[in-house]
Amino acid sequence: SSAALCYKRSQIVQIEPWAMMMRLFLWLTAILTLSACDAIADFSGAVIPKREGEIGRVTYVVDGDTIDVRLADGAVYRVRYIGMNTPERGEPCHSEAAAANRGLVDGKDVRLARDVSETDRYGRLLRYVYVEGVLVNRALVEAGYAEAVVYQPDDAFYEDFRRLEQAAAQAQRGCHPTGIFDDGSAAR
Repeated sequence: SSAALCYKRSQIVQIEPWAMMMRLFLWLTAILTLSACDAIADFSGAVIPKREGEIGRVTYVVDGDTIDVRLADGAVYRVRYIGMNTPERGEPCHSEAAAANRGLVDGKDVRLARDVSETDRYGRLLRYVYVEGVLVNRALVEAGYAEAVVYQPDDAFYEDFRRLEQAAAQAQRGCHPTGIFDDGSAAR
């Protein structure tokens, strides 16, 4: 017979070739379907970017929303966080936002997840940044060191970030007491 022999719980069972092919086909279909997705849905119905992505080590924290990361290819890339914005150099709370970011990521391994765009007009990678399972972009907004900003088309977390920013503003957390985020615009 052309059937294959398989080991199953301390006994050998015979599997017909067509059954092996069917199992293989189903597994491959499932794997290809899942790997082709650029996003997954969470239980709230929101579509979020896959958490898979490049892994690298933070080599330098530029400010509250930009870092340099050494990826597996050995090259260092400048990475701009998606969906949020922190005060720029010379603005109120710049140092505090940069310090908050530094405390989360400096010298650590991070996972970089892309939304839609690869880079911005300055050539920086646009990414959601995860460290030890924490979405750094979200953590900075929640702590009040960043404002929610929509940079189309990269808007997967915008509504979540906006709610977190409102809560941080009401609680006067982080940079909110300075009024730095009170420009009335969420678009950039």
